[in-house]
Order: sequence, then C-alpha cells, then structure tokens
Amino acid sequence: MLLLCLGLTAYFAYHTLHGRHGLEARDALLERENALQFEIQSLEAVRATLSRDVALMRPDPPDPDFVEEVARNVLGFARPDDRIVAQSAPNG
Repeated sequence: MLLLCLGLTAYFAYHTLHGRHGLEARDALLERENALQFEIQSLEAVRATLSRDVALMRPDPPDPDFVEEVARNVLGFARPDDRIVAQSAPNG
C-alpha cells in the first residue's frame, strides 16, 4: 500500500511539473503572452498612425502638412532652402 501511494504521488508530482498542463507549460504560455502583448502594442501604434493618415486624407483640400510629410518621407523631396546632410554607408 505504501509503494502504491508513493508511486501515485510521484506520478502526480511529475505531471504537475512536466505535464501538458503543468508548471512548465504555464511558464511557456506566460512568455508567449508577453511576446504577443508587445506585438499588439506595436501593431496598435501602426494602426494609430494609419488612422491619422487616413483622417488627414479625407478633406477635399488635403492637409498641407500631411502632403509635405508624404513628399519628404515617401517621395524623398525637399524644399529648395533645405540643407541636406548625406550620410555615407559604412564600409563593410
């Protein structure tokens, strides 16, 4: 009887730690949750930026600041009076 109780205790202790729903699986799920929370936050930041851009494109005359931002960042345009500093690529 004692061996049976010890065997059952060892069986349940093993599965408490290493089983499919054990403590190790819980730790892995918590790590996955943290990674997904970080991904959600970064995607929400991108969504907020895109929502702002869409809102700026709605009016009949587009917002001049938004047009300038697109011209500078996306198209690479600059004003004639802007000073441009070129960065050289690292020698690799």
